[in-house]
Amino acid sequence: MNRTVEKGKTLLIDGPASVTLTSGKAEVFGSSLQSGNRVVIREGKRLPFFIEETAALDVSSGEGAIVEETEGNTVPTSWVEAYEELQTIETKPAMALVLGTVDSGKTSFCTYLVNRLVLARKKVAILDGDLGQSDVGPPCTLAYTFVKKSISDLFQLETKNAFFVGTTSPNGAINKVIEGLKQLKKAIVNENPEFIVIDTDGWVLEEDAIYYKIRLVEELNPDIVFFIQQKEELAPIFNALEKYRKVTVDSPSATRERSTEKRRNLRELGYTKYLKNAKVTSLPLNWVKIEESEPLGLSKTFEDTREATKIYALLGMKPLHFAKLEDRISIIIGRRRWINEENVKKLEEYAKKKVVITRKGEEEGSIIALYGTDGKFRGIGTIQEIDYKRKTLKILTPVTGEISKIQIGKVRLDKNLKEIPVLNEENSGNI
Repeated sequence: MNRTVEKGKTLLIDGPASVTLTSGKAEVFGSSLQSGNRVVIREGKRLPFFIEETAALDVSSGEGAIVEETEGNTVPTSWVEAYEELQTIETKPAMALVLGTVDSGKTSFCTYLVNRLVLARKKVAILDGDLGQSDVGPPCTLAYTFVKKSISDLFQLETKNAFFVGTTSPNGAINKVIEGLKQLKKAIVNENPEFIVIDTDGWVLEEDAIYYKIRLVEELNPDIVFFIQQKEELAPIFNALEKYRKVTVDSPSATRERSTEKRRNLRELGYTKYLKNAKVTSLPLNWVKIEESEPLGLSKTFEDTREATKIYALLGMKPLHFAKLEDRISIIIGRRRWINEENVKKLEEYAKKKVVITRKGEEEGSIIALYGTDGKFRGIGTIQEIDYKRKTLKILTPVTGEISKIQIGKVRLDKNLKEIPVLNEENSGNI
């Protein structure tokens, strides 16, 4: 579909779609388009094409795509002022952290800041702290990269380094998220950037979320904090951060709230991107270090045969695998095996810990992170099978080369890389 749009207007496009500028001038979040440039809009994403000079665009739209024309520029003037404020910071690297609710325009604002800095020939890093809607790295990770040219979507960037959290929400993983962001910030600083832009998740309204965001700012200690809000939804966080340089910016009027399904679809595009060309490989469990905090306790072996015999007796069976973890006992049983609920309660009373029962096969599809011998994040994969008798781990991953460590997450994917229910740690019976 060919479309001509007059100067001073904005063409709003919801993906899936692609747009090619055939004549005129346009920009997306501060990134100028040249004639012949093609921009892809993912499903669940909206991009605003502001027309600087009457332009002709070739729009190819997929199922569910929306194309709208509106007057003026949908990028708020407060974004321009925020960029100018960021430029006044003399400390290097100048670090900006962005806070806002879900679908407030945080990532769009970060994209705008990064583009303006790149066009000003600054060395800039983007640190993505949004586990559930990660653009810079795989879903379930925190990630960063350096931006060398202007872009319309952070998803186009290649990951420089990542920290695996293994879940799509910081709720329940606050300490790990903060530790990961601190580690990545340190790695970025070691590469001498001039600016660091930090995107965050939209969990801000609940009491725990407010505590988390205040602590996050205090731990990362940015030079400036940008608050994207429409009313006063961020007031508790804003008021608590008294000693920080703070700037409130507007949420774009063209922002559209995404459904849970749309947000899940965006994550699934991420799984597809980072599992492209994946192959199945088998690893002996004693060849790799399994992260100790993983839910199954694969790295734990039980050497006290007397107590093991006692546990088998309480359960009324010998499981494929069991491990005493800090907060629970993990029991793995065969696909068709069954444990009496009373026996589980007896074991919990004896061990004074919660007992989590998992059937063989229920770990399949669990997302994992893989690390090389140098300790660096190499990529993600999924568990295909654990052979508890042969003590081997079969995984699907595009990562090649020697793997020294594996972390197991709490998200599971089916064979089509669609999310399925996670391992239910609250259930002391069968999952």
